[in-house]
Amino acid sequence: MLKKIRIRRGVNLNIDGEADKILVELPSSKTIAIKPSDFFTIVPKLLVKEGEAVKAGSPLFFSKNNPRINFVSPVSGFIKAVVRGSKRKITEVIIASNDRDDAIIFDIDNYHKFSAEKIKEILLQSGNWPFIKQRPYDIIASPQDTPKSIFISCFSTVPLAVDYDFLLKNNKEDFQLGVNILNKLTSGIVNLGLDDSFNGFFNNIKNAQKISVSGPHPSGNVGVQIHKIDPINYGDKVWTINPEDVANIGSFFKSGKYTAKRTIAVVGNSVGKPQYYNTIIGSSISNLLDHSKINYKIKNRFINGDVLSGSTVGLDNYIGYYNNLFSVIPEGDVYRFLGWIPFVDNHILSLSRTSFSWIFSKKKFNVNTNMNGEERALVVTGEMEKVFPMDIFPMQLIKACLNEDIEKMEFLGIYEVVPEDFALIDYGSTSKIEAQKIIRDGIELMINEVG
Repeated sequence: MLKKIRIRRGVNLNIDGEADKILVELPSSKTIAIKPSDFFTIVPKLLVKEGEAVKAGSPLFFSKNNPRINFVSPVSGFIKAVVRGSKRKITEVIIASNDRDDAIIFDIDNYHKFSAEKIKEILLQSGNWPFIKQRPYDIIASPQDTPKSIFISCFSTVPLAVDYDFLLKNNKEDFQLGVNILNKLTSGIVNLGLDDSFNGFFNNIKNAQKISVSGPHPSGNVGVQIHKIDPINYGDKVWTINPEDVANIGSFFKSGKYTAKRTIAVVGNSVGKPQYYNTIIGSSISNLLDHSKINYKIKNRFINGDVLSGSTVGLDNYIGYYNNLFSVIPEGDVYRFLGWIPFVDNHILSLSRTSFSWIFSKKKFNVNTNMNGEERALVVTGEMEKVFPMDIFPMQLIKACLNEDIEKMEFLGIYEVVPEDFALIDYGSTSKIEAQKIIRDGIELMINEVG
């Protein structure tokens, strides 16, 4: 069955530095880190100590609020460090790899006969469960729930987006097996969001409903696809999972070993060789960038994720758990003289017509992190609605979150949104507000007060 969605509101940002279709096998990272901060609302309970030997798939910590959810080591080696922040909060568990293939093996014989509960239990024990996230709130799914549907967005529209067809070209069978496993976990169906012009292998995947999606960013956001196909009401649960993690689950049910494969596209106009790299979850960023010919003659910003919704990191940090994209762009610490004057320096990629850049809509722009202004009063201009394709009033929802008005937040659609849905508002709003942070704080309030 094929369903069609057409998104009219939104915009594609044409930025220079897209990854070439070249896939490079990276040398093994000497250290790997799993960061509890990658898992929204998770409070970790540590299971290992420094110096302890681990195998690939060995539990490192579990969720204090749901002890069934394990977070495991992607590699074999030993615990090099448990890094703590303020109030002894665990910020990183760092594993020194021994470059051996020592792994915990799970019995997955006759997996096709497993019940849903048996599949859940083995995913929880093996560390595969954190791949599965839940809407509302974009948190790790609760194993006690049965979702009404599962959504996988097989394309991305973020700036410098990865090509999942290229990324998974060698893992087609694993992806199909992952879809088959996920079908056992829902009372509804598994949905695949596909670009309407797409002719890749996802079209041949069985046991899933295909959704043909057309339109500008954020049409690739899984939340937009859920909103159009299977909207979330109070009490509903919909699960989501990234395409590569579907293949990782499929690989696990073929081998019995936890699979931590992660393909990263290093992109941005500070990257001399933007391309794809095969590595594993939690690899060192310095190991990744050693092969990318970064322009270090200028000051750069390193971003785990895309330029709109990723997080800033240092070179001594590690790849995020869910990342397929790593962006490097110049810092915006150079300011234009009389920069407030309109129709000047039209190389700026602007969503308003105060810059002539809109005439060159097909041009690839060099960008930096300069906000070209500071936070201003939040005024009604209608500009937020132009880039927000959901049937939700974004400004009113932002105001309700600022006021911590839970009743209005529910009425205005807080259950259907996540911060990334407001990324274009962050970019295009003349108020220069941090809409994503406001929505994140609002969701955290809902979890604490409503559950």
